[in-house]
Amino acid sequence: MLKIISSKFILLFVSSFLLADNFEAPDLSLVENGDIVFHQSKSSQSKAIALATHSPLTHMGIVFIKKNKKFVYEAVGPVKLTPLSKWYERGQGKKLLILRAKESEELFSGDNLEKVFTQGLKFNKLPYDIYFEWSDQKIYCSELVWKMFKKAFNVELAPLEKLSDFDLSSEVVQKLMKKRYGENIPYNEKVISPVAIAHSSELEIVFSNFPENEFSRESSE
Repeated sequence: MLKIISSKFILLFVSSFLLADNFEAPDLSLVENGDIVFHQSKSSQSKAIALATHSPLTHMGIVFIKKNKKFVYEAVGPVKLTPLSKWYERGQGKKLLILRAKESEELFSGDNLEKVFTQGLKFNKLPYDIYFEWSDQKIYCSELVWKMFKKAFNVELAPLEKLSDFDLSSEVVQKLMKKRYGENIPYNEKVISPVAIAHSSELEIVFSNFPENEFSRESSE
């Protein structure tokens, strides 16, 4: 009898936990060419990025559909295409944010679609830029997407920032910066963060299962 009660209690607890989390699995069939996807990376630097930007959005890429197969074009070392389903599974906690350009039908159709592919391929196989420098020799995830829109459409998805604009106070961030830069931290280096692009007025939400206390666009609208 005690065993039955214990089993029911465990089942009730688990069900309550799942309901409280309010988790919604994404429908990846919603994703279209040119959509921008975000998740929380499991990489070693992800925690530092989250602390510095006050956001769980630590990695992103842009969707390309080739022969009816969906890929994420991402700067991950090197720049490459990753199947969308695999990219999603790689994120922390199965959370996903999908954004779409407000003028997507115009931007990602016909010759314009070819234009963004062409611009994107210029970065193909570039190594990942662990120093977050604003150059085209190496590149990081948000820089890749920002530059693709800029070069293809002359659209700046979000204002550029400086490294000094971020919260660099935590021990985790300080340790990573010390390891990479030593005493020569480039505080004035131009940078663009995933969360800055996520708040872009040029984009609209298609899907998000990030809790509002982790990510919300209310403050930017």
